Amino acid sequence: MAKQLLITLTRSLIGRPETQRVTVRTLGLKKLNSSAVQLDNVAIRGMINKVSHLVEVKAFEE
Repeated sequence: MAKQLLITLTRSLIGRPETQRVTVRTLGLKKLNSSAVQLDNVAIRGMINKVSHLVEVKAFEE
């Protein structure tokens, strides 16, 4: 089975640079405390690394 990540937006995007806002939106997060499930791959890990101070990540198996 594929490994997946549960990503939750825990900090506000107010006052953040546009690149971080776009990255959070691309991860599938819209509002504070919203969550999205993404496959664990290099591209997603890179986006998470870019906004790691804004999100919380939990890994799980499908």
